[in-house]
Amino acid sequence: MLKPNRTVITEFLLLGFGNLHSLKMICFISFLLIYIMSLMGNVLVILLVMTNRSLHSPMYFFLSQMSVSEIIFTSNIVPNMLHLILAGGGNMSITQCLIQFYLLGVPTIAQCLLLAAMSFDRYVAICNPLHYSRIMTIKLQVQLTFICWFLGFSLTLLIYVFLNELQFCDSNVINHFYCDVPPVLALSCSDTFAAELVTSLVSFPIILSPFGIIITTYVSILITIFKIPTTSGRQKAFSTCSSHLTIVCMYYGTLTTIYIFPPKESLVSVNKGLSLLYTLVTPLLNPVIYTLRNRDIRQAIQKCLEKGT
Repeated sequence: MLKPNRTVITEFLLLGFGNLHSLKMICFISFLLIYIMSLMGNVLVILLVMTNRSLHSPMYFFLSQMSVSEIIFTSNIVPNMLHLILAGGGNMSITQCLIQFYLLGVPTIAQCLLLAAMSFDRYVAICNPLHYSRIMTIKLQVQLTFICWFLGFSLTLLIYVFLNELQFCDSNVINHFYCDVPPVLALSCSDTFAAELVTSLVSFPIILSPFGIIITTYVSILITIFKIPTTSGRQKAFSTCSSHLTIVCMYYGTLTTIYIFPPKESLVSVNKGLSLLYTLVTPLLNPVIYTLRNRDIRQAIQKCLEKGT
């Protein structure tokens, strides 16, 4: 129940990066270029996996799904962020804010699970190579991908339902460039216990459980690699999972810092910087890392270029 004489609000004011003065156009152009390169890189990965038979393997299938999630993720946040930079802030209705959160949560959960699926694929390839084709069938790939996206859509919807029941009044200022759960809960003038409980019950297991799977599989992978008698054999085995391991460290490093051990409220600029790294830079680095460090993708790009000339 709202107390009398409290102003009910219907939209939030996102401050974005505040007044950047002379840096406004530099930031806008820089972020726009990074966004365009991120889209092009992830679309390139999807097209290469679809059109090249040499990339029709479980690892690249999961990688293409990662690229799909990155496109959804960045396209949900970056265009509005660019608008906030030019305008020095902007309004967003509560419904729009919750939809943005939903489209943020779905790919985040899906990516966590897809990284776990990719680590399982590398585990089977290195630790059980003789049974790899029998275990990692197309059916299993589709099933794992369906589970990743289904849990992304359903679990985020569960949080969305509870957030949608909240009422907001008095202050409507969010000192950020996108809508996320913590600032939305902080502005609510109704009881947030249920929403906070559901968010915690969903968020922590869905972030930490895949990470636990990744740690477990990589311990087994490393043990197997160290048992390989030759140095070249060890290097070859490790090279097949080095790109994935790099992305896991980068992705979970920023995700953990933002959501598990967030900076104090007084360090707003630090939190925005980490969020910017998570929402803009990481989606660009994923296809770059796989392109530079993966021979199969480099060869596929070279074949495409040769056909075009």
